[in-house]
Amino acid sequence: MNKTEFISVAGFAISLLFHMTQAEVCPSTCNCKSLGEMKGLHIDCSSRKLTEVPALPVNTKRLYLQNNSLTSVPPGALDSLRSLEEVKIFDNPWNCDCHILYLKLWLEDVSAASLANIRCATPAPLKKKPLSQLTGNELGICKRLLPVKCLETCLSVLLLTFDTLDFMQQL
Repeated sequence: MNKTEFISVAGFAISLLFHMTQAEVCPSTCNCKSLGEMKGLHIDCSSRKLTEVPALPVNTKRLYLQNNSLTSVPPGALDSLRSLEEVKIFDNPWNCDCHILYLKLWLEDVSAASLANIRCATPAPLKKKPLSQLTGNELGICKRLLPVKCLETCLSVLLLTFDTLDFMQQL
């Protein structure tokens, strides 16, 4: 076998392996269709009673997750979907607390149209409110607590500032 034949056979083997790998990575709970060679996949996971987003192929172009039981999406779960062109993720009982922030920010970057279709199911004060309209105050306490060391230092600085202001007022 000469070099050209070897490259052709190797290329065919890699192509075959690529297509086999794509078929293997389709979540078992979803239907996957190829959109043509090297064009990506259409992943339909709608109406499957899913409570979490399954592991998805990186070449997903269309993703349908609507009408499931999703309440949140773990941070980073959708970051590998760089080829995504369409996502439908509405009609899920979204819990609009601090944990929904990843999904909100991800959809702002990827699909504003999908974000507009998402409504909160819980907590009660936010029921039926569009996720796109939530503010930081409505998402609850999303800030990480400051480390104790920082709190001690910050408190010392704050007390020193008040002492200085008090001293200045006496002058």
